[in-house]
Amino acid sequence: MEKEALFYTKGKENRVQCELCPNNCSIGIGKVGICGVRKNVNGKLITLIYGEASSVAMDPIEKKPLYHFFPGSSILSVGTVGCSFKCGFCQNYHISQNPRYPTDYYAPEDIVSLAKRNGSVGIAYTYSEPLIWYEWVIDTCRLARKAGMKNVFVTNGYINQDPLKDLLEFSDAFNIDLKSFNEDFYKKIAGGKLKAVLETIEEISKRKEIVLEVTTLVIPGYNDSEEEMERLTDWLSGLGKDIPYHLSAYYPMYTFKAPPTQVSTLQRLKKIAEKRLHYVYLGNVSGDSSSYCANCNSVLVQRFGYSIKVKNYSNGKCTSCGHAVPIKG
Repeated sequence: MEKEALFYTKGKENRVQCELCPNNCSIGIGKVGICGVRKNVNGKLITLIYGEASSVAMDPIEKKPLYHFFPGSSILSVGTVGCSFKCGFCQNYHISQNPRYPTDYYAPEDIVSLAKRNGSVGIAYTYSEPLIWYEWVIDTCRLARKAGMKNVFVTNGYINQDPLKDLLEFSDAFNIDLKSFNEDFYKKIAGGKLKAVLETIEEISKRKEIVLEVTTLVIPGYNDSEEEMERLTDWLSGLGKDIPYHLSAYYPMYTFKAPPTQVSTLQRLKKIAEKRLHYVYLGNVSGDSSSYCANCNSVLVQRFGYSIKVKNYSNGKCTSCGHAVPIKG
């Protein structure tokens, strides 16, 4: 379904300037922006993907990954096609880099009703890049909020500040993919700007009512140095030592041929991150990923894969020592 997009201005010779993300594409008649799904149609910017879902499924909330938001719950997850980045290691490249991938139309009302029928805690906008789906997403967020449901985002965080601030009014949790702490990595590998992603994380971190978690896919030879991990976690801990941080294993995908991430690499980086952050988790590998109290080390939420058991946690506190715990739900 085609619909006029939000956040753009008209220029000379019927060009349009998209102002949704920091790519700020200037688009000529009949052309699309970098994301592949926002098109200049006769001098108007049109979103080509309003309601067009490539994937709809019930998932464990931990799969997002979100470990500090309603542990053990299930959430209706929806995704579309296209992306504002061009990462050669994309784990979902078949939808993110292929705007022609088959989709099915869902009105916002359809998704909210489906979530209710499935006993979902809310709706997760995920799989590809949800922020380029902005018009449909914010319409759905409004309806979900009215229905008492939560809105969750798994995103690259690449959005301009004005649309972000509007979206945050209806948001409950984010997992931001912080791909690297190196501007050259973003420019050469992802096709974006690190500074813009950091600004998104900073803005979300100011909203204490919103759960913020951050993930880095660790790619051997690209973003796995100890020095980079020290700089990244030093910056992130400055926003809050309780921000959960996920170090995820990479596997060869799409155009990237680097070897898979070794578990020993993740463990080495985890030790560095834990010097500054209270909650650091490993992803895409087997093993214990439980949450422990930062004060007394009691198990708060026990996790083995997607087997989840809430143990010494209740009403925002560790039941063993009474320490405040940054887990919602």
